[in-house]
Amino acid sequence: MAKVGVVLSGCGVYDGSEIHEAVITLLALDRGGAEAVCMAPNVDAAVVNHLSGEESPGETRNVLVESARIARGNIRDIADVKADELDALIFPGGFGAAKNLCDFAVKGADCVAHPEVTRLVREIVAARKPLAALCIAPALISRILGDDKLAHKLTIGNDQGTADAMTRMGSEHVECSVGNFVLDPTNKLVSTPAYMLAGRIREAAEGIEKTVAELLKMI
Repeated sequence: MAKVGVVLSGCGVYDGSEIHEAVITLLALDRGGAEAVCMAPNVDAAVVNHLSGEESPGETRNVLVESARIARGNIRDIADVKADELDALIFPGGFGAAKNLCDFAVKGADCVAHPEVTRLVREIVAARKPLAALCIAPALISRILGDDKLAHKLTIGNDQGTADAMTRMGSEHVECSVGNFVLDPTNKLVSTPAYMLAGRIREAAEGIEKTVAELLKMI
């Protein structure tokens, strides 16, 4: 059974992993006959009140502990995970990918990725294992691969500001509709807009399910 790393960034769209995207990913992997290996960085992060949409001043939560809610407790610290344990890697979106896995939400093209996330992505790419990124997560991958001067293709849909930032980081951004994905066969990368474009859960699911299927085909 293929083992696919699922990198989570908290629990909730505004300060962590987008829960719908994460659950659809886990379901698609299970239906595809793969075992999900959930992981997250063991760091504290600011909290957003998901009812009001406003940040909760002075409040922090641990990203690994919060991600464990989605993984039903079956989760690992990303610092303890090596690429040779995995057959592929996937990043659901949500603002946590742009706040907790990197600081793209604050610094845009000048962002820096979390060191353990960077390490694992580089290990996966160097081992020629497939990697998928959903929603805003391709911006994170853009930072890491751009730093390595690796020519690559990714999508976040059609948001011009985000696409321009990714271009500055070194990506070739390819516009994509919500129900489709962009494949970079040279680097075994696959990405889809998900809730960057989706207006409802079934729209996000269509692209995510196709992306997971393509990821598994490349193993």
